[in-house]
Amino acid sequence: MGLLLLSPLLLLLLLGLFYAYVTRNNRYFEGKPIPCLPFEPLFGSTRHLLLRKVASHDFMRSIYDRFKEVKVFGMFDLINPVFVVRDPELIKQITVKDFDHFVNHRPIFGSNLDRDSIALFGKTLFALSDQQWRDMRATLSPAFTGSKMRLMFDQIVQCSAGVVEYYREKVNQSDEEHEMKDVFSRYTADVIASCAFGLQVDSYREPTNAFYINGKRMIDFTRIQTLLKAISYRVFPWLMEKLEIDLFDREASLFFAKIVLETEKTRETSGIVRPDMIHLLMQAKKGLLKRQKERDESHVEGFATAQESEVGMSSAQANEPLTQMELVAQCLIFFLAGFDTVANCLTFLAYELTINRDVQDQLYEEICATEDALQGKPISYEALQHMKYMDMVVSESLRKWSPAPSTDRICTRDYVVRLENGVEFTIDKGAIVFLPIAGIHYDPQYFPNPEKFDPERFSERNREKIIPGTYVPFGIGPRNCIGSRFALMEVKAIVYQLLKEFSFEQTSRTEVPIRLQKGFVALNSENGVHVKFTPRN
Repeated sequence: MGLLLLSPLLLLLLLGLFYAYVTRNNRYFEGKPIPCLPFEPLFGSTRHLLLRKVASHDFMRSIYDRFKEVKVFGMFDLINPVFVVRDPELIKQITVKDFDHFVNHRPIFGSNLDRDSIALFGKTLFALSDQQWRDMRATLSPAFTGSKMRLMFDQIVQCSAGVVEYYREKVNQSDEEHEMKDVFSRYTADVIASCAFGLQVDSYREPTNAFYINGKRMIDFTRIQTLLKAISYRVFPWLMEKLEIDLFDREASLFFAKIVLETEKTRETSGIVRPDMIHLLMQAKKGLLKRQKERDESHVEGFATAQESEVGMSSAQANEPLTQMELVAQCLIFFLAGFDTVANCLTFLAYELTINRDVQDQLYEEICATEDALQGKPISYEALQHMKYMDMVVSESLRKWSPAPSTDRICTRDYVVRLENGVEFTIDKGAIVFLPIAGIHYDPQYFPNPEKFDPERFSERNREKIIPGTYVPFGIGPRNCIGSRFALMEVKAIVYQLLKEFSFEQTSRTEVPIRLQKGFVALNSENGVHVKFTPRN
């Protein structure tokens, strides 16, 4: 009888402790002179997002617009207090000048507890923190320079030419439309297979190949188990780390780990050298990948390219070489960033070119001019880099459809913010800072008529008007995206090849305006982007 009475009391006690835990921060912003979004137990300020009532991109824009006259406001990401910074000058101060206070991303999916374990996400450059991040960034940055991108360009051209050949055959056989996310996710899978894993894969003619299927499985963040992991890491990070639960599906992780380790062994045994990411990472593993002075090509690099910074990085290479699992992890994060994110970027770019025929036609004229200048030779890295209108179109697409709606930093020690109007407050150690990329990119004071797709914003005469800190599609400061050059090269190569052969045409299923997938998911269309490829000849 005593046990029966104890059980309800124990349950009530546990519920009370749980409620106290999840509401312990709900008054965090009361003593601070900044406005704050309301707090709801369990949901924080993100109920509409958690219940899939709004897309992440639209959510970030809506909360950014809610406090138009302030530079910083507060909100709650589930139970965690968050400072949302709206002011470009303060964003630059936090991410660059005072970077040492904000070195890390929040540890949303675990940390690198064991350098040799199969739990991979915590070993990726994105997830590493403090000195581990500094060492890994210093180790990897030589692999992502313009000169290294040139070495992989031919492989990208080969993949993009294969896509055109496949759809040229398809067009001759039928008059069907194509769903752009499917088209481009197969392209990016093939590029990553070639440039990061040293494999030759054709995801068009072999649509169920193991590489593509395991890749889709790896990046499917809509699955209930993945969503629960993400929420659990935000609410109980200490417990998830104790249990060593990895974001990545274990079976898929083992599949990719096997590819990398077997490729590494084969190349070591046979002395094979191939200009791809595995080769560069094998050099990094041995400490042979050194930083070299690059010729200044900022005048021809894409406007959106994230520039490498010396701030916050180690002055020397990492003292310890990469372990095998760390090597695998960097290949995987390269896959994640290059597969889904680039496919999404291409999907929305194709959408804009389809519904803005004047832009498509002008871009096609530049492609024809480039073809004439090449005189029958294949497109080169240099020729692609010199296509000004191509870069303007890609830059505008990244403004309107930024790969991530926001990026974050975690405060590593108390940081005092002093604003010009005399307002002063402290961002406490452990608090999270959000940089609302989607909100800033749609702010009319920085980008007039922001809903309009207007590549002229990024013309040579207009780009000087863009305020630093207001255009950050690949992040900002030392923790920006290390792979921006590769991503831009990959995007431009396939757009060049496809538009050279086909015009993009609307169909009855082309949704205008496009509706975004709702919930805690990456930028994606709810109903697909359907486009017809019409041969130009």
